[in-house]
Amino acid sequence: MRVALFVTCINDTLYPDTGRAVITLLERLGVDVGFPPEQSCCGQPQFNTGYRHLTEPLVRRYDRAFADYDYVVTPSGSCAAMVRDNYPRIAERAAAEGRGGRELAGAAARAVPKTYELTEFLVDVLKVTDVGAYYPHTVTYHPTCHGLRMLGLGDRPRRLLEHVRGLDLRELPGAEECCGFGGTFAVKNPAVSAAMGTDKARNIRATGAEAVCTVDNSCLLHIGGTLTRQGAGVRPVHIAEILAATEPGAETGTEGSPR
Repeated sequence: MRVALFVTCINDTLYPDTGRAVITLLERLGVDVGFPPEQSCCGQPQFNTGYRHLTEPLVRRYDRAFADYDYVVTPSGSCAAMVRDNYPRIAERAAAEGRGGRELAGAAARAVPKTYELTEFLVDVLKVTDVGAYYPHTVTYHPTCHGLRMLGLGDRPRRLLEHVRGLDLRELPGAEECCGFGGTFAVKNPAVSAAMGTDKARNIRATGAEAVCTVDNSCLLHIGGTLTRQGAGVRPVHIAEILAATEPGAETGTEGSPR
């Protein structure tokens, strides 16, 4: 089994510890993880703002970068959904316009079945829910929109969190409501985005949790910023970093202490 990490733009630029946590976690589970340096953006920012033609080269690049791997694992429900849901659509539109659709269709057909969000890969491919993690804190979980609605992650993240030793999982009121980020939505509709973020932050604070986790750092960027402005003292943390954490003194992994 050849597995590659698709780290994504936001993690590479702003949250490199999440990528490191994925590697720590997967290697602890016996997976040999590769990192092809030619990987780049999945194309979601361009696609979501109407620049579909500019997304097409990135579909080809994704296919080339991960051609030698059986699985591509990413700590982002949003980027996994971009590949799995939108790459075929991009190829179909290009074919309808007579612009290299066959080539793009081939790239999408190869990319889609081997691309997995992290919790999907753990539960569906590795068949594990107890990854040996230790995180002695109260945590609430926000299911992000792309993971919930486009990927259909369901209870996979929760099942993994429920097996983390020391973790007290708190129910989040209005969990399925969007946090308000939505990528370019937050830029185009800042007032609405801020109001939605305020609602989400209020519900998070009501849980009394020390930390809020998701499968997407893009959502945590928005949620964390809102919580910080409110002086809430609730830590935003990616689920990969929780699952990679181990008890003090363990030979591998990251000690399960607050960030």
